[in-house]
Amino acid sequence: MITLKYKRVKLNKFLITLSLISLITTNFSCKKVLDVQSTRLAAEENLWKNQEDAKGALIGMYTLMRTAMVADNTHWLMGDLRQGDFVSTNRSDLKAIIDGQLNASYPLLNNISNWRRFYSVINAASLFIERSREIVAKDPRYTPINNQVDVAQARALRAFAYFYMVRIWGDVPLLITSHDGDFNTHPRTSKDKVLAFATSELLLAIKVLPFRYGGSDPIFPGLYYGSSWTTWNGVLLTKLSAYAILAHIAAWQNNYLDCEVYTKFFVDNTSQLNGDGSFGVKFITTDELTENVNGYSPFAFKRAVQIVGFGFEYGNGEATANGHLEQLTLAKPLILKEYPEIFVPKDTIRKAFTDSEDLRFSVDPLTNLNRTNYFTNYSSERPIFSKIKVINAAQTSGNLAFFSSAVLFTRIEEITLLRAEALAVLGLRNDAINALNQAAGLRGTAPYLSSSTTDLVDAIFAERRRELMGEGWRWYDLVRYNKIKNNAAFRALIDRDGIYWPVSRDILNANSQIKQNPYWN
Repeated sequence: MITLKYKRVKLNKFLITLSLISLITTNFSCKKVLDVQSTRLAAEENLWKNQEDAKGALIGMYTLMRTAMVADNTHWLMGDLRQGDFVSTNRSDLKAIIDGQLNASYPLLNNISNWRRFYSVINAASLFIERSREIVAKDPRYTPINNQVDVAQARALRAFAYFYMVRIWGDVPLLITSHDGDFNTHPRTSKDKVLAFATSELLLAIKVLPFRYGGSDPIFPGLYYGSSWTTWNGVLLTKLSAYAILAHIAAWQNNYLDCEVYTKFFVDNTSQLNGDGSFGVKFITTDELTENVNGYSPFAFKRAVQIVGFGFEYGNGEATANGHLEQLTLAKPLILKEYPEIFVPKDTIRKAFTDSEDLRFSVDPLTNLNRTNYFTNYSSERPIFSKIKVINAAQTSGNLAFFSSAVLFTRIEEITLLRAEALAVLGLRNDAINALNQAAGLRGTAPYLSSSTTDLVDAIFAERRRELMGEGWRWYDLVRYNKIKNNAAFRALIDRDGIYWPVSRDILNANSQIKQNPYWN
């Protein structure tokens, strides 16, 4: 079990984040976004005075994005359940998602189909882009390059929020400025235009974003807000983070030429995230992935291996009972909860993990027992999906447990598999095979051979299914896979916008210009 044994490094004055979030965004996010007037608190006018204001507003944007992704476990419910590997133990609302009945009348479904919280991120980022430069003239510590790097992060984070929403809802309103006074209603903007904007913002950001903060990066050398790389790794979006997001936008648009270019830059420059006496980026072993051996788990703490991820820092009092996959998947003997809310059936496990040497799940020849890296109590009726298990044992009581796992969007293994996908689609078979084998190289499985009769695209997506299980990728992978294969039944779902979620009733009731996805009418 991954336990919180290491002391975390706290960000200086980190507690100002919560107050800044309240000042900057509460009025925006708590009212019915896209339909009401927004009146900023007068105190906000005093925020753009010094370097501490910039730092607090910057960290506040990241906190808002984390909240948007994990609220009601959105990231996993939307990414892992629909047509996925998990089944519900006894919750009818989760079963509705699994079965694709996304307009069923459950409060949970209405809550997670509300995009309001993502527009809090977008508004905070837009406000930072517009106002933060004022600090340069007021505080000599806040240099022009510091501001440019911060604004680049705001652009990248706003672009990521838009891409994240487009994958869920398709067309969404495109807002590129913050809003004060009259908040005009906005209709939905075509997904192609939104993604074009996100791409352009990321391309601007990568010109300025450093590979790492608080170190020897040529763009921004030296300490960043007075702290070294050990403080910032795994916290902020880097140049490689932006390239990873660009690659995913391109793949979602079936633009594999650009996807190959972006992923090539990523893999060619991975070492730029290393050094400065801290954990760098590497392909991690199975035990490092699931048991945090050597402190390399991308789910525990904050690490450079989290190319795009948002941590819950236990050292900052951020362990929570909600907003973690473990809330849904764990039960006895790992926590006191009697049964998991979702689990992977044994026949699904056997179909996914077909290699007898797979270290993630197979029979250990030394003990003749099932390996437990991914699943605990496999012999039981409901195997426990225990790949991710960042548990604060001191705060576990009855059915209530507290967790500190990060919400992870991508890591090096995921991007390498995405590159293999792009190369395979482009017909660069040998390069695709090399990327696939590199991503899976530490999992104990037999390498894919050029003489194999198994379809290469099928093999790549089968490995993504195994490697990324429980990381919010399954549904989106199914969409891309069926686009590549031009599956007729799934293509009909795509053509009718059935791959997207319905828009929350709360949004529709609040703004007459927002129309429901036609598939859900």
